[in-house]
Amino acid sequence: MAQRVKKTSTMTFRLDDDIIKKLRLESDNRQISTNTLVNQALRRFLEWNMYEPVAGFVTVNKPVFAEVFSKMTQKEIVDIASRVGKNEVRDIALFMKGKIDTTSFLSWFEIRMINSSVQVSHSSNDGFHTYVMKHDIGKNWSVYHKTILELIFREVFDRKIQVAADKNTISFQFSDK
Repeated sequence: MAQRVKKTSTMTFRLDDDIIKKLRLESDNRQISTNTLVNQALRRFLEWNMYEPVAGFVTVNKPVFAEVFSKMTQKEIVDIASRVGKNEVRDIALFMKGKIDTTSFLSWFEIRMINSSVQVSHSSNDGFHTYVMKHDIGKNWSVYHKTILELIFREVFDRKIQVAADKNTISFQFSDK
């Protein structure tokens, strides 16, 4: 299989010494080059962090968020996902990606999950995609996202999707065809 070669450019920055020390320490801890760490940090900023305040995201500790969601009924969760969540997710994905199709949406959704400390696995075989997301936030969080994914795929993309949700994971499958 041929590897995709990314084009790179050289750019020079002047950074505070304490930032450089922290970058080198963190790159050593992660066993990656400082260059790779800086690229990852800049990519995260450009793909996610710079949009957070504009898109209305707030940071909430995972256990607090899980507790709030657990106090709601599944009917309330589905209602919120249907009335507010679907449109917000669609609009934010469109805003951050500049278009809304399955590829741009799923790229955004995957970045969102990763930036929410959710583990994501994606496999593709002959145009059949499978995503599995491990979150440990509870059944209601899974139901919320299950509802949103089903609605967006049906109403926005006019596509079929199979979504399974349990206490700690969400999995979904769909075909390109």
